[in-house]
Amino acid sequence: MLQARVSTVTDARNTPANTGRDTRFKPGNPGKPKGARSRATVAAEALLDGEAEGLTRKAIDMALEGDTVALRLCLERLVPPRKDRPLAFDLPPINDAKDHPAVLASVLEAVAGGDLTPTEGQAFAGLMEQHRRAIETADIVGRLEALEARNTK
Repeated sequence: MLQARVSTVTDARNTPANTGRDTRFKPGNPGKPKGARSRATVAAEALLDGEAEGLTRKAIDMALEGDTVALRLCLERLVPPRKDRPLAFDLPPINDAKDHPAVLASVLEAVAGGDLTPTEGQAFAGLMEQHRRAIETADIVGRLEALEARNTK
């Protein structure tokens, strides 16, 4: 037996903006646990349970018969879209943090020349920032160790 839900209009006095707090959960109730699945997902899995092989075979047959949607579905499962690609371009040598402006200039040139997309250039600049921080941290540790060695003598 199906039950219908009746929607009610929320009283304007009880909205979070008027009460000063979020009223979705009562105190101590964290909501659904991580990994919890909705009823619709569980129901769909129950319906499809045991039918995966037959559905896969049907999709392959439809793709072989020329159904472009089924073909795309099958190909996307076999060869998923590539998220990124290896980058190959010339960089100046990087020995310390002073070399980073020249490296970033070459990345900008590669983006301007179309060798890299702006997103790839931004990702590479982020890697360079992490590299610069690592160099600076190693430099600070070296200086601190030298100071401590000088003070213990």
